[in-house]
Amino acid sequence: MLPDFELCCSEFSSFGIELNEDIYKKLDTYADFLVKYNENVNLTAITEPHEVLRKHFIDSVLLSKYVDIPQNSSLIDVGTGAGFPSVPLKIFRPDIKLTLLDSLNKRIDFLKQLCDKLEIEAEFIHERAENVSKMDEHREYFDFSCARAVANMSLLSELCIPFVKVGGRFLAMKGPSEDISLGKNAVEVLGGKIDNTVDYELFDESRRIVVVKKISQTPPKYPRNSSQIKKKSL
Repeated sequence: MLPDFELCCSEFSSFGIELNEDIYKKLDTYADFLVKYNENVNLTAITEPHEVLRKHFIDSVLLSKYVDIPQNSSLIDVGTGAGFPSVPLKIFRPDIKLTLLDSLNKRIDFLKQLCDKLEIEAEFIHERAENVSKMDEHREYFDFSCARAVANMSLLSELCIPFVKVGGRFLAMKGPSEDISLGKNAVEVLGGKIDNTVDYELFDESRRIVVVKKISQTPPKYPRNSSQIKKKSL
């Protein structure tokens, strides 16, 4: 499914990332299963092998290049969809303790089958993020939360920051066009602080990672329910 091993090695190495044959085989299995499953369940619009390599796999793994994720960190991928960015990251970093959260059960079913094929350990949660982060066992539990989504920074922050323990970080993978400062108030209300932003080029496209540090506990009333979140941003 993926381009040949040598080409994939070259693509990864252009970002200073080493690809070995074992990881390549897992990514190839991932790509093949994703594209076949996508014929019946809409998971991604990106199915061309080279595009899958670049826009799904390399972009996901770059998260650990531009952000320091210590060994054995716990990470929850909020609205993970087809597993991006966290499953490719887990392939490269098996030490990460991974939780995959999505509101659609058909995506969770895909991820369970995928992780079984890849022999990846993960926790799977089928529920809305705003409900899960109210649960004692998940609230302010994780070292990192992450999301790769088109939603604005204010909305993403309300869904993701409550999962993060004080001292942890929320990682938002964004395009370059959004004015991140518009989400600054939401970040602060939820107990966070925009630590830094990382802008990089993914071949011919611009990308941005917004790193939010959790500096105080999130007030108990957040996140609000979905209708309140959609009605008015923080």
